[in-house]
Amino acid sequence: MITPILLCGGSGTRLWPLSRKSFPKQFGDILGEESLFQSSVRRFHGEGFSNPLIITRNDFRFIVTEQLDACGVTSLGVLIEPDGRNTGPAAVVSALRVAQSDPEGLVLLVPSDHAIADPGAFRAAVLRGRAAADDGQIVTFGIQASRAETGYGWLESGAEVYPDVQKLERFIEKPDAEKAAKLFADPRYLWNAGVFLAKAKVLVAAFAEFAPDMLAGAQKALDNATSDLGFTRLDPKAWATVPDDSIDYAIMEKAKNVCMVRFVGHWSDLGGWESVWQESPRDSAGNAVSDHAYALDCENSLLRSESGDIELVGIGLNNIVAVAMHDAVMVADMTNAQNVKQAVSILKSRGSKQAEHFPRDHRPWGWYETLILSSRFQVKRIHVNPGAALSLQSHVHRSEHWIVVAGTAKVTVDDKVQLLTENQSVYIPLGAVHRMENPGKVPMVLIEVQTGAYLGEDDIIRYEDIYARS
Repeated sequence: MITPILLCGGSGTRLWPLSRKSFPKQFGDILGEESLFQSSVRRFHGEGFSNPLIITRNDFRFIVTEQLDACGVTSLGVLIEPDGRNTGPAAVVSALRVAQSDPEGLVLLVPSDHAIADPGAFRAAVLRGRAAADDGQIVTFGIQASRAETGYGWLESGAEVYPDVQKLERFIEKPDAEKAAKLFADPRYLWNAGVFLAKAKVLVAAFAEFAPDMLAGAQKALDNATSDLGFTRLDPKAWATVPDDSIDYAIMEKAKNVCMVRFVGHWSDLGGWESVWQESPRDSAGNAVSDHAYALDCENSLLRSESGDIELVGIGLNNIVAVAMHDAVMVADMTNAQNVKQAVSILKSRGSKQAEHFPRDHRPWGWYETLILSSRFQVKRIHVNPGAALSLQSHVHRSEHWIVVAGTAKVTVDDKVQLLTENQSVYIPLGAVHRMENPGKVPMVLIEVQTGAYLGEDDIIRYEDIYARS
């Protein structure tokens, strides 16, 4: 079977404020009720495909497992990159991992943040490339262009070399508007989907020929990897020697055994807010409007409120993107929405936590979000997954009040252990050794009120932790 390798270590900012470094777009509900990552998992799950191999960053490992569980899918493993080094290193270390058990096995390298309207049609396109991949080719996928897009790389297709598979003549960098118009007018040219199908050993051989330093560093990082709670942590010292480069530049533009399958269906990499607007349902005036948002005399605009507590109203807008969250609001002309990356850089230079940190902080046991933060108190909503437990800990600078609002909490305070149900509360004195657990089969939610001179997350002394955190 084909092994899908889902690349989900990116931390893109082009969809800020919904996508941030601590919670990037692949894990968010950008277009529907599930994340782009979950849609990718489902897209390549079933007949002809094995369970996926995941490669991601340390900060996202528990998000990955939580979202996989929600899909009912078990992975072949999760590789943890010590730091992001582009798609080339991620591709080669994943191919090496598969080659350890099956060098002849086919792997499908797939970004986890794409939107594809007809997943069955794309699976069929992948399977059309199988014969070429079995024959030692690296198969990429070209998307039938629907517009003169300057934000994508393009492919030039050639003669048919296998049934429904064409020779790939060349990769084309993102064009300017004039060149994009010419490419769009010629059916030989297609968008580059950044998806690749090949035998594991064929990919490894390509890296050995064209990027030997990348291969050597990745091999050492995998050889010296350690296991941690079921994750495979690549060796950071070896990983630091791996060149930072894309798979296109590292091998694809140099290899001669590359061919292409044409995909005619709808596809988007959701590279910016204009792409989200294009992929969203729109009214007769061209407006894409979320719940808790309203467009009055607006045209061709995207209005999104990400909170039930915020009503977003647009009046007389044209070609505008407006996204409102609890802690940040972004408003831009649609044609300038790509400049959001520059805005994030400015926020980061000013020390704004909103630049990189999402309001909801995901942890191995669930998540929390800050509702109110003042100089001497903080109010949080804490969501604990069924069967999960926080560490046994104490604080030097703060005391806490816990109020259970959903589910059942098992609470330890020094030598006392008790069960609390909805509407019950407990006080955690400063310095007390304490823990909260969810012994039930449904999520447990509580409101935590912290009071004290210092409320930072580093005011924790851990005594026991099932997630091996220090």
